Amino acid sequence: MRRRDFIGIMVVGATGWPLTIRAQQRLPVVGILSATAPGTDGVSIFKRSLNEMGYADGVNIKLEARWASGQYDRLPGLAAELVERNVSIIFAEGNINAALAAKGATAKIPIVFANGGDPIRFGLVASLNRPEANVTGVSFFLSTLGGKRLELMQEVKPTIALVGFLVNHENTVTEQDVADMEKAARSVGLRLKVVKAANADEFNSAFASLSVDHVDAVLINNDTFFNSRRAEIVALAERYGIPASYPAKSFVYAGGLLSYGGDVVEMYRQAGIYAARILKGAKPGDLPVLQPTKFEFAINLKAAKTLGLTMPPALLARADEVIE
Repeated sequence: MRRRDFIGIMVVGATGWPLTIRAQQRLPVVGILSATAPGTDGVSIFKRSLNEMGYADGVNIKLEARWASGQYDRLPGLAAELVERNVSIIFAEGNINAALAAKGATAKIPIVFANGGDPIRFGLVASLNRPEANVTGVSFFLSTLGGKRLELMQEVKPTIALVGFLVNHENTVTEQDVADMEKAARSVGLRLKVVKAANADEFNSAFASLSVDHVDAVLINNDTFFNSRRAEIVALAERYGIPASYPAKSFVYAGGLLSYGGDVVEMYRQAGIYAARILKGAKPGDLPVLQPTKFEFAINLKAAKTLGLTMPPALLARADEVIE
């Protein structure tokens, strides 16, 4: 190559790089504030939904994620980083702690949330139909389904009297969830034993405590950290021989006995649609908070057999999914 040609190429390259960088910087940035760890299903569904709505990372948007990996106290700082980055929108997911952190960090940047908590009770929005301000999203309302999950467990094992409730004591909503579950247990004539775990080391001691107290069953609370360790939790329930009810069917796929909750896949897809609408100019306050229209009940027959349980035919007939 002649030296003159080489210099010409270098000049084009040198002038081209800043243009490319400037072009990338002009792309609207979608900030992802997650209470979970990288690789979770919810964020993948959200991204896929954005793609279906015509938005692709590196083409006409830029995705920038911050992961708390179950350490909820990190969320306010991570939210502040996204605000400092001047993102166009924040998708806050995993649990209500992420949404609260995002709302606490900005009153201007649009926020779309996806979690299982009650957004009115915890101050995310003033109204489901007219959220107003800069926040909207989808709520699975998993934390409000305790009564139904207890009733299903009573059908599985009619003799139950004492039920365990595994919660994460570092979750902002745990105190309220415990109060709700205690009320639900009383309404169906059951006693509740609460056990707590905020890290993997505490799971075994929690289940050991349930075993010592001879609980008849255990309900696993809706919690992002628990979902990330579902295989471990399912294995402990099996090891200690305790029938367990879970908030999402992903636990049943992992070998858990039964689950009852909203269609999480569909709700994350709707969050992606909302984010796309806001990128196109819609105001968050004009988009009503979405709620589940369908609740999924799943049963794992292999887990039932391991526990020595026979599922009533009527219960099997009502299940949306039965895993052999």
